[in-house]
Amino acid sequence: MKAVVHSQYGNPEVLQVATLERPVPQGNEVLIRVKAAGLDYGQWHLMAGKPYAVRLATGLTKPKQRVLGTDVCGVVEAVGPKVTRFEVGDAVFGAASRTFAEFTCGREDQFCLKPERLSFEQAAASAISGVTALIGLRDVAKVKPGQSVCVIGAGGGVGSWAVQLARHFGAHVTAVCSTSKVEFVRTLGAASVIDYTTMSFPTDGRFDVILDLAGNRPLSVLRMALASRGTLVIGGGEDGDRFFGGMGRTLRAALWSMFLKQRLAMLVGFVKPEPLQALANILGQPGVTPAVDRTFPLEQVADAMRTLVAGQVRGKLVLSVAA
Repeated sequence: MKAVVHSQYGNPEVLQVATLERPVPQGNEVLIRVKAAGLDYGQWHLMAGKPYAVRLATGLTKPKQRVLGTDVCGVVEAVGPKVTRFEVGDAVFGAASRTFAEFTCGREDQFCLKPERLSFEQAAASAISGVTALIGLRDVAKVKPGQSVCVIGAGGGVGSWAVQLARHFGAHVTAVCSTSKVEFVRTLGAASVIDYTTMSFPTDGRFDVILDLAGNRPLSVLRMALASRGTLVIGGGEDGDRFFGGMGRTLRAALWSMFLKQRLAMLVGFVKPEPLQALANILGQPGVTPAVDRTFPLEQVADAMRTLVAGQVRGKLVLSVAA
């Protein structure tokens, strides 16, 4: 089978398409014939080995796992002997490992049936970013109908999900983005938009919840926009030093939160069975739709990665796999 591999850390040029053996499902695993795979900044970090702290898990001098990819949508090709939820031929989406390939294996509880209203490409853009946004809003911030929610980084992968999900939960959504993405976030359901290139960030404590997915504003600035007992959820950001990235600000927020009435919380989005199924249920009905900006063939993964880091993507990028 074809798969995207990298034997060293670096820029997109290190990515190559190679021929590998097809995996065999074991126990409660399913073998997926990949139709599409989502691209996100997590894959860039794994490719680049930055911030350097990630190498403690991925390999100090070279990557332990050569094949990239987590988000996936495809068709069940084979099942392990303990699988009970799926049959050969089922269209599924979810999260696995080594998904930038024609075939991948994963535990059955990491997948759900693909909603019929979604294309393979839309469903492939769902698990990582959609579950991250869902956990941030539903579980961490505990968003309630009528609350004022601000999404910073609203035009990106997780942000485009957060705007739609916050609206789904009945919140009044303010989206923060650049000029080029203003109309895009409005189409997602944002009631108001702050173009950070021309407008100042509020200082009047108007937001019950701030979901910060951009990671470049000081905590003091964010707190002035937050209600006195509001919740700030920090879920991303590509700034920071080369060793720890944006984790320094996140750790400071956790420390400050111990002494404040405001909640400053960290968002870590792991794809688990319950929130994935909850997301699938939401996607089964009209109202929330994955925003796919562009689709690239698997062989153009390096171009897709360059497009991602250029910063002008509206929503998600997806790799199309012609297996």
